[in-house]
Amino acid sequence: MSSVVAAWKRLPWWVEPMTIVGVLTIFGLYSFVVILLYEGRYEEYVSPFFSFTAVMDLPGWVPGFITAPMLLLWIPLGFRATCYYYRKAYYRSFFWDPPACGAGAQEKEPRKPENYRGERALFVLNNVHRYFFYASIIVVAWLWYEAFRTFFPPEGGFQIAVGSIIWLVNIVLVSAYTFSCHSFRHLIGGNMNCYSCAKGGSARRKLYNGVSRLNAKHPQWAWYSLFSLLATDIYFRLIMSGVITDFKIIGG
Repeated sequence: MSSVVAAWKRLPWWVEPMTIVGVLTIFGLYSFVVILLYEGRYEEYVSPFFSFTAVMDLPGWVPGFITAPMLLLWIPLGFRATCYYYRKAYYRSFFWDPPACGAGAQEKEPRKPENYRGERALFVLNNVHRYFFYASIIVVAWLWYEAFRTFFPPEGGFQIAVGSIIWLVNIVLVSAYTFSCHSFRHLIGGNMNCYSCAKGGSARRKLYNGVSRLNAKHPQWAWYSLFSLLATDIYFRLIMSGVITDFKIIGG
């Protein structure tokens, strides 16, 4: 892994922002198509893009172009769009603001420091990130339920299938990304000046330290969980279309 990181750092400075542009664009387009297709449940599996909307029936007066996932996906997409790490990623990649901060790249900064005005206009909405985090907890809880449900097929009994392992790995990575969030870190202890003065302060300090260790890898969790969401949904659609068969490791 260290050799891969070292090789990546030797690449031209523009490779990273252009790669991020490509990956986030593909993810955005894929999510848009998935929302329009809206086929979210197949036997014991539910697409991680849909969660509990897969069991929702919209009222008849709702326009046909509106699908149930539209009522949900604004939460995880908003959570990622306002995430501190992703903000840095797409500011540098899509807006080149700045395009690079490494040695020798400062001269490529198109904006003069004295002209920096912070996050204004539409981007002021990034300040509601903590509320997207609160809503995301509900989505993550439901995805845990769906992940455990894959171990219990509709016909009864218990199974361990390739799909159930994929769903479990996905929710673990999504949870790591969600709960390594800076907002969660602040919520549990970042707003305290004296742990010994507060009730349960020792427990909160230990939890805060644990989340801080998780937070140190927040960018990695962001990308791991993004790719796991794509991989899980693609696997789901391959099963649903009959292209592949979900291999059962244990169970009938």
